[in-house]
Amino acid sequence: MSKKKLSKKEILKRASKIKFVLTDVDGVLTDTGVYYSAKGEELKRYSIRDGMGVERLRKLVGVETGIMTKENTDVVRSRAAKLKIEELHLGILEKEKTLEEIISRKNISAKEIAFIGDDTNDVEIMKNVGLSACPNDATKFAKKVADIIVESGGGNGAFRDLAEIIIEAKLQKQKIKKEDK
Repeated sequence: MSKKKLSKKEILKRASKIKFVLTDVDGVLTDTGVYYSAKGEELKRYSIRDGMGVERLRKLVGVETGIMTKENTDVVRSRAAKLKIEELHLGILEKEKTLEEIISRKNISAKEIAFIGDDTNDVEIMKNVGLSACPNDATKFAKKVADIIVESGGGNGAFRDLAEIIIEAKLQKQKIKKEDK
């Protein structure tokens, strides 16, 4: 059974409460392709727009970003380092357990976390966060439970789409607070 899709107003309400955004890698930050060099080096294509989304979340609204993936490669480590993402969880098979650990350590609630994933191994965590999203080319399993199916595909700005929704919501909330003073 599909999850009822949220109205724009409800999405913005939930997004305004987000303090931490977690993302999967393959199929979200990458286009699901894996490229190998003649030397056997694994290469992945990342979107520069997604990187700017990480930076804008941090600088404009103080939202931290983390990566949680089944992958455990130097390619992912390098991308996280370039984006100054300190919350890096590699080789994770049971994402829900890692989510619980993050919630406890950061002293935040699941409702204050957004997650963007694209496949079956992301479904359970997507059901347990305040705002879940998937790229427009995600599997039917992820689409079925996502609160938001963003406009872009994996590796083509999907993370940035989610980031901009959160930024918009948080800036609107800040503006309303200023006007109320």
